[in-house]
Amino acid sequence: MDKLRSMEVFVAVAEAGSFAAAARRLDLSAVMVGKHVQELETYLGTRLIQRTTRRQHLTEAGRAYCEDCKKVLEQVRWAEASIEGLRSEPSGLLRVSAPVTLGAAVVAAHVGDYLQRHPQVRVELVLSDSLVDLVEEGYDLAVRIGERVDAHLVARPLAPYRVVVCAAPEYLRRHGRPLSPADLPRHRCLSHLVWTRRTSWQLMGGEPGGDWPQDAVFASNNGEALRRAALQGAGLLMQPEVLVADDLAAGRLVPVLDDFLPAPRPVHLVYLPDRQALPKLRSFIAHLLACMAPSSVA
Repeated sequence: MDKLRSMEVFVAVAEAGSFAAAARRLDLSAVMVGKHVQELETYLGTRLIQRTTRRQHLTEAGRAYCEDCKKVLEQVRWAEASIEGLRSEPSGLLRVSAPVTLGAAVVAAHVGDYLQRHPQVRVELVLSDSLVDLVEEGYDLAVRIGERVDAHLVARPLAPYRVVVCAAPEYLRRHGRPLSPADLPRHRCLSHLVWTRRTSWQLMGGEPGGDWPQDAVFASNNGEALRRAALQGAGLLMQPEVLVADDLAAGRLVPVLDDFLPAPRPVHLVYLPDRQALPKLRSFIAHLLACMAPSSVA
């Protein structure tokens, strides 16, 4: 029995909420996840997870053991890091969190370039728009969009996150070019499903909460799906510039309403202050700062 691995699997089940979710997170089969948990329960002589046909939850012993497991696993990571810090050549695993669109469109390419230069490093890039806890979830660093940064983290500024409104040339030929936010209700618009009047991008010069039409002709929870619809001439698209940069450069999409775009949002690279001495992290931070520094984007 690999006790540390079983503890890691058990913590993943506790955090993910199910064997299946933990299996996806760890790239294991659900059967193997269940085997690890069962071996722990047999070894400890107590039930850690109460299972029914419809749900599962930690027992009282499971909750206490989970907290202790997290402490043990963190100590193991610190022990490994102390040895790694003695090496001059970057090596080992880097776990990175980034927002979905920015991570897929920008960060992933820089990761690929970094790995070419440092073949002894492995990178797990997890894309999610939720805010991760670097310590609790075992991440080395994260790319975050927004003003607020936790005081206990080091935050290095990256190129800001800009939004653009655009459409295919064919759409503009058929429907005309909007000249101000007041024209939007007369256009066919593509919208992200997570947007609301409170959280949507606000165009400058428009009515508060009323800039982006609520009755979109096409809505999706995925920016890439919206981009593809825009390329087919389905309507006006408002999405991060990084998602459509190649289309704009090639003329497949045309920017509109440039004078009314919202202010760019700040982006930061964040990490724990006591981990920056690790060669893998230090070199990766330097690489991202060189590629994504505010001055690198006009």
